[in-house]
Amino acid sequence: MSQKRNHEFVDPPSDDEEENAKKSFPMHIRKQDKRLIIVLENANLETVKKGNSHDLLNSEDHMGILRKRKESGLCRPDITHQCLLMLFDSPLNRAGLLQVYIHTEKNNTLIEINPQTRVPRTFKRFAALMVQLLHKLKIRSSDGNQRLMKVIKNPITDHLPVGCKKLCTSYSAKKIVNPRELVPQDEPIVIVVGAMAHGQVNADYTEETVSISGYPLSAALTCSKLCSAFEEVWGIQ
Repeated sequence: MSQKRNHEFVDPPSDDEEENAKKSFPMHIRKQDKRLIIVLENANLETVKKGNSHDLLNSEDHMGILRKRKESGLCRPDITHQCLLMLFDSPLNRAGLLQVYIHTEKNNTLIEINPQTRVPRTFKRFAALMVQLLHKLKIRSSDGNQRLMKVIKNPITDHLPVGCKKLCTSYSAKKIVNPRELVPQDEPIVIVVGAMAHGQVNADYTEETVSISGYPLSAALTCSKLCSAFEEVWGIQ
């Protein structure tokens, strides 16, 4: 059984530490080698002050705040948590062929996640981790050798492989495809998944919007079907 990863926060790294942090990502992540790049768009990750501390805003614990903002029922950070659990537990990620970014809806925050990150299993721990990330802008491993999560500069296109195909998924798309048809043979591809309860993703950096089912799918199930398709085509057991 894998050991629990502990997290701690440190001051901004020096130039040497910055370079080492970049090298902590697998080599193919920094090149044009094949991989699936998932962007979780419109993620509901926003902090709210509670006493002397901060919470991750969500519909279950902060309904009063959301009612004042006329947004009750729409703040679902648990959707992002469910997606991350599915993605980072997948054989595709363990094979080093998955890369994940999160783009938040409210504050236009862009988050890069190291493929070796262990996502907290409970929402309570996940929420605490996200609050720390959004305030400290980075999370590093307990030994300080790896940067596990980091808030990075927009736009996201600055962090994507040049010239790679970029698709958006939506149930309302006219074109329905088998997810296996989206898998390239030997190059990276970006697929956007909406990490919110309702609404449409407006990812203007994508070239086409497709649906991978004739039925509405949750964001986590969409991620699951995509990973399974890529694992099947790329021969990952």
